[in-house]
Amino acid sequence: MEYDAKNILQLAQSEGVMAALPNYRPKQISLGPLETEILNIIWEFGCATVKDVHDRILADPERELTYSSVTTVLNRLTQKGWLACDKTERIFSWRPLVSRSEAQVLKAYEQLHKFLEVSNPDIVAAFADSLDHTSLEQLEAIAQRIEAARRAREKE
Repeated sequence: MEYDAKNILQLAQSEGVMAALPNYRPKQISLGPLETEILNIIWEFGCATVKDVHDRILADPERELTYSSVTTVLNRLTQKGWLACDKTERIFSWRPLVSRSEAQVLKAYEQLHKFLEVSNPDIVAAFADSLDHTSLEQLEAIAQRIEAARRAREKE
């Protein structure tokens, strides 16, 4: 069995380490800083209009952002599959299609997938070296998962 990001994620889920990969996945996972900020506002409100988002951003006196820029970003987040736009009479409102926790799982999966695509032993070793600052319990949990993956691979 080939261990890719999906297999490792499934193993982590079965061990209770990580939440399940959501059934729905946005078309594009990566977001820019303004998209991320606006998505966080939508998550906070649950459902919001352009005015709600614009007012929240302009609550910071140091910020400048046009109403049309907010509209553009909301539309872009909709196209990327992060938001849905609902129209009630003449009012447009946006709501998230993915929860904040589901987004964290999706982003972790994407990062793991990119990390494993590199498959350079030096990079993996550098990652292992960076674990020096990790608690012993976390290191033990990681070691157990690697050992479980190794045993499963040997059984094939």
